[in-house]
Amino acid sequence: MDKKLLTKLLGIVVLTASLLLPLRLIEEQIVNRGRFQKQVTTEIAQSVASAQTLTGPVLAIRYRVKTLAGATRERIFPLAAERLDITGKASVEQRYRGIYRARLYHMEMTLDGDFNLPADLLPLPRENEQIEASVVLLMGISDLDGLSSDPEVNINNRPFRFKAPEDKTFDAILPGNRLEMKLGQLTPGQAQRLKFDFPLRLTGTETFSIAPTAGSNHIQLQSAWRHPSFQGRLPDEREEISAKGFTANWKISRLNRPLERILQAHSAGTRGRDVVSVNFMDPVNIYLQSERAVKYGILFIALTFAAFFLGETLRRHPMHLMQYLLAGLALAVFFLLLVALSEHIDFLYAYLVAAVGCIGLIVFYLSGALGGWLPAFAFGAGLSSLYGILYGLLQSEDNALLMGSLLIFAALAAIMISTRKLDWNRLNHAPA
Repeated sequence: MDKKLLTKLLGIVVLTASLLLPLRLIEEQIVNRGRFQKQVTTEIAQSVASAQTLTGPVLAIRYRVKTLAGATRERIFPLAAERLDITGKASVEQRYRGIYRARLYHMEMTLDGDFNLPADLLPLPRENEQIEASVVLLMGISDLDGLSSDPEVNINNRPFRFKAPEDKTFDAILPGNRLEMKLGQLTPGQAQRLKFDFPLRLTGTETFSIAPTAGSNHIQLQSAWRHPSFQGRLPDEREEISAKGFTANWKISRLNRPLERILQAHSAGTRGRDVVSVNFMDPVNIYLQSERAVKYGILFIALTFAAFFLGETLRRHPMHLMQYLLAGLALAVFFLLLVALSEHIDFLYAYLVAAVGCIGLIVFYLSGALGGWLPAFAFGAGLSSLYGILYGLLQSEDNALLMGSLLIFAALAAIMISTRKLDWNRLNHAPA
């Protein structure tokens, strides 16, 4: 192979590797902008309300046994509802701080259910013993700042109101933020049934969760938001997500809900597989998509330089390394334009504007570098195909590896087919 051609090839390889630096700087800028976005979301959540987890309601049974000798023993234990039906409808709004935004939801709910207190719930007093028992209704709300109302709770047709905890008596049952409601004394050996219903309005940021605690739980959530992400327990029934939003239903029984683990997890705010969780996600995370896009930047540059080298080799029209460099920088600037524009306009339009601008600049430059518009337009058509494939990769995360592999295979196949009859040993870099 001609020594000049080999030197040129090595220079292209070094130049390609050196362009990793601007791509890395652009990627760091995208990561920093994404970090600012998360920081704004956290600040808005702190000023309004964070992600919410609703736990309960559950009864706390507290009884004391006193003897005539003055000895006292006490026990507190939880009692789950026999049935709990939750129906909720969420509206979502965007809160802005500068160019950054966060999603707040307002969940309007109705809770309906009943508790069954059997006659043998408490032991009967022995001789010389006196039992005092009381019932307190507990309900966990992970961020009380998001409580938008003071609901009137109807229990056996009697109105009650929640209060903030007065002490830490029931921390062992339901730790963390909660509401309490004293329901009065409980008589040992007497069965009782408590039916309840009340409305509840909660405001939170991005994610809403329900920890099912009843023996039989039926949960229905709906919203006009078109981009929900279901986590934890997946819905048993889910209407197709459409432009009108979604409706999802869950049915959970005592057989597959670990009550103690759910109650203890409330304090940590965990939202694992034991809870029902809906994330009102951002349909287009511009920073995540831009970060994914820039990872393909070196592939763009390598394929473009390979096309340049192949073109000048076959057409015997040499290009200077400085021309390679300028074209490579134009390809790198695309990713910076993409994230900058997408902060102000829709991601698709930002992608189109950045792609058209960079392709137009490269085509105009190559018309002079290659000595005519025809080869410049040919390269422009190839770049347009690359940008189209990249957009498809960004929109289809699950198939990104497959599509990327096919792209590399197609590029390698094109180079091999184009040069299958080329005699590299006799190749002379001088123009024809």
